Amino acid sequence: MTTTTITAGLVRDLLRDQHPDLAELPLREVDGGWGNQMWRLGSELAVRIQRMDTHPDSQLKERRWLPLLAPRLPLPVPVPVRSGAPSERFPKLWTVMTWVPGLPLDHGSITRGEHAADTLAAFLRALHVEAPADAPVGTDRGAHPKDCTPGFDHFFGSVDAEAIGCDAADVRAVWDDAVAAPTWEDRPVWVHGDLHPANVVVADGTLAGIVDFGDLFAGDPAWDLAAAWLLLPVGTAARFFAAYARADEATIRRARGLAALKSLFLMLMGQNGDRGLPGGKPAWGPAGRSALDRVLSERLP
Repeated sequence: MTTTTITAGLVRDLLRDQHPDLAELPLREVDGGWGNQMWRLGSELAVRIQRMDTHPDSQLKERRWLPLLAPRLPLPVPVPVRSGAPSERFPKLWTVMTWVPGLPLDHGSITRGEHAADTLAAFLRALHVEAPADAPVGTDRGAHPKDCTPGFDHFFGSVDAEAIGCDAADVRAVWDDAVAAPTWEDRPVWVHGDLHPANVVVADGTLAGIVDFGDLFAGDPAWDLAAAWLLLPVGTAARFFAAYARADEATIRRARGLAALKSLFLMLMGQNGDRGLPGGKPAWGPAGRSALDRVLSERLP
């Protein structure tokens, strides 16, 4: 299948064909994005267009569920407002969504750590409610850590040993503890599924929005609670869990192991970026290393 190069001209043509009232708004590409490319449309909208994604599931999921979830979430999230259908001009999905102002955390920073911890906890408390029976189910994301061990082993073996350093045995111990933790036995709750520094935005030194709900599923909240180490500054994980107030010991153990897994993934993507490999994200390497340091230094009681 031939890959179509996504240009401003293509996006504007698609808008002219299907949503002509939006076609003349200012348009510019937004840095970042892997499965989907983002184009800023005017001051309040964005076009989310499939790039590497080969299936429409993530965008269809966002179209269906975000309008229902957004009104009760305490942070801005992108809400679909127009649907773009595959066409002869472009054979994949695209969606016009509301724009979430702020700077992605992988290009920004959190300086108001306690405020960010309280904000993230409030957001996840609002999101983590029982999901309906027809909610999407997690597959690779969403499994118990024991079922993700091949992925952990791959990341652990692929990241430069020097980058992991003398902490390697400690990293393995965190993962083994998560694997040994009891399974989530409660009813499935809504889970974002992919909280990492490129999928949250910051402003005024704190969290200002959450984006990219393409992995949204119903399942174990530990997948989101890993964000306590992935996103928040050192020394704030305990405050986050106190404010969240719903995580038992087993869930925290699973979340900490998943944070180690995701930290290694970020480091690997940053490593690939340094080598110019496809999918590389140079800014993710330092973010992953910092997150891994927090995983190892901030073990909660």
